[in-house]
Amino acid sequence: MNYPLGKVYHPVSAKSIMATITPTTIPDDWTVADMLVRLGGVSPKRILMKPTPGDATEEDLVAVHARSGRICELIDGVLVEKIMGAPEALLAGFILHLFWNYLEIHDLGIVLAPDGLLRILGRQVRAPDVSFIRWERFVGRQVPREQIFPVAPDLAIEILSPGNTKAEMSRKLRDYFTSGVRLVWYIDPDTRTAWAYTAEDRGIQFGAGEVLAAGDVLPGFELSLATLFAKLDREGLK
Repeated sequence: MNYPLGKVYHPVSAKSIMATITPTTIPDDWTVADMLVRLGGVSPKRILMKPTPGDATEEDLVAVHARSGRICELIDGVLVEKIMGAPEALLAGFILHLFWNYLEIHDLGIVLAPDGLLRILGRQVRAPDVSFIRWERFVGRQVPREQIFPVAPDLAIEILSPGNTKAEMSRKLRDYFTSGVRLVWYIDPDTRTAWAYTAEDRGIQFGAGEVLAAGDVLPGFELSLATLFAKLDREGLK
């Protein structure tokens, strides 16, 4: 996949934290602090305590959203609430708009909003802020009827929020690429930059005046960061 020349970034890998841990159970002698480290140092305010961390299921995840509208991810049996404020939601909404305009002409798959739940690895259910899934990933090229789609996306986009930690986002990269995601974009509204990853340990940084291209994942699709971030300026959400 060809990108403009930019800064190559090798993120801190979560492997050092999780190398000897089976990602489906929480050891009996772990503390809350141990669990938070494993989840990437997320704020304890984002951890749902009912059901008990380590015992949460997909049914619990769907029930929480139906009951309260809160968007959570299921990570190693723990419900972790996603954080997304108005600026992040605005950017995600604009990107969704661009994707659907593209897909009306190029019928290559579907795009999901932040509450689109995806079972990507065993007990891991992720909800990218924007995700694109090619038809080939669906059985019979049909959209599933389940509340949680049993597929990994081809492109996962995360709009970074102030509460996201470096370790959390590194673990997400690991989960995404282990599950077969082909391209990940991290977009940072604060620095007006973006990172395009083609592997867990390789990404290229793009500045506010550059353009993200989706390569063979979405041939011909481009995202102008200047146009994207102008939406924040116009709406006064700097």
